[in-house]
Amino acid sequence: MTPIHEDEHLLVLEKPSGLLSVPGRGPDKQDCLSKRVQDRYPDALIVHRLDQDTSGLLLMARGIEAQRRLSKLFETRQVKKRYVAVVAGQPEQTQAAELPDEDGWRTIDGPILLDWERRPLHIIHPDGKASRSRWRALQSSHSDNFSASLIELEPVTGRTHQLRVHMQSMGHPMLGDSLYAPPDIKALSPRLLLHAQELAFVHPFTEQALAFKAPVQWSALSPFIAGQHPLP
Repeated sequence: MTPIHEDEHLLVLEKPSGLLSVPGRGPDKQDCLSKRVQDRYPDALIVHRLDQDTSGLLLMARGIEAQRRLSKLFETRQVKKRYVAVVAGQPEQTQAAELPDEDGWRTIDGPILLDWERRPLHIIHPDGKASRSRWRALQSSHSDNFSASLIELEPVTGRTHQLRVHMQSMGHPMLGDSLYAPPDIKALSPRLLLHAQELAFVHPFTEQALAFKAPVQWSALSPFIAGQHPLP
């Protein structure tokens, strides 16, 4: 797997949908992004993860010290992450009572808890960890039978499945989501329509400001995907 950026301290990669970030349980789940990268860069270490069905930008450290410094950036929320997704319905109408900021962003606050009886599903629950996401609409479509929206998302916190759970909790599951969308919404796309398209941070060794983009050509209009990232 070829990085889109590499230096002596870190790697920036673009993970395809369908590929695990790290090995799973069982011999059939050993192929993953981290193993593919480590075959070429033996010092590469995981700093954060993307869900298997999510595509997009992922950062890996080179060596223990780089992993420590990059992990600290994530812990202190100094890494800017921006996603794009296609969701069912019109979330702007759902959150119409909350006025957006000057750039069109609205906020979702909802504590997230693992649903132990239905794991790996997560739910909004008072006993969950405090979680916050920001989102804004880019495009909407509406017909007699179905409506959808192309949105940008920024996770303020970093909980498991956070963006998927927050949008589903508002009544707007992501198209192609095998965990949180009802069958008819899942069937609208051959993959989860969630992509990590922007990543920005200050290099923990050189102090250079770095920003990376991996845009996708998605739309709120059927068939929703203009260009896909096939699993190699």
